[in-house]
Amino acid sequence: MRLLRGAGPLLRIGHRGAAALAPANTIEAAEAALVHGVDFVELDVFGGSNRKLVLSHSRRELTDEPVALDDMLAFLAENGPTTGILADVKFAGREPELVESLRAHGLVERAIASTSNVSTLQNLRRLEPSLARSRTCPRGRVYFGGHRTFIHVTGPVRWAMRVALPVRVRKLVDEVGASALTLNHRLVTRGTVERCHELGVAVFAWTVNSRDAARRLDELGVDGVITDDPRILAW
Repeated sequence: MRLLRGAGPLLRIGHRGAAALAPANTIEAAEAALVHGVDFVELDVFGGSNRKLVLSHSRRELTDEPVALDDMLAFLAENGPTTGILADVKFAGREPELVESLRAHGLVERAIASTSNVSTLQNLRRLEPSLARSRTCPRGRVYFGGHRTFIHVTGPVRWAMRVALPVRVRKLVDEVGASALTLNHRLVTRGTVERCHELGVAVFAWTVNSRDAARRLDELGVDGVITDDPRILAW
């Protein structure tokens, strides 16, 4: 599975399937992503009831009948035989079930697990070393002090993170044995991309829904762009 683009084209990654073209995290969204030639389908993997993994971005967005991860993997194994899977892990403690599902469908070698949760990535590394891992940065909120006090990643905070990120890359990667960093596209700089590539680490940028933003990231050398609408990456 190719993560680093090298001299090749930008990797096209459909966000939640192709959420601009069909309901997110559904078979229809994945089908739309495949129709538009994505290299990876990104899925939000959530812990459902009865130890069953389902697709949802959060508990709040969980539908009465969410798509089971196993059903989606079966669909992708049959209909996207060369398409990668980016599993955005939205839970902790259910890592064995994720590994078992990927193994059952023969998809470990075509998948990469992404999350900001260090313990989840470390558990996946222990359970299935051949499953590629990507560390997501930043969390949606940066906690400052107590658990209930937080600052949003905007304005000066985002600027400070952009400046610090190239220096932090090695620690972020080494802590979990990551093959990639999945970054908010507003944090991506040429310095971060170059530092990642020095370490053999890919850079995926999320969530990009503007063609101009995608072209800027392409010029910076990012390896993949995650978008709700893969049509913006057709150039």
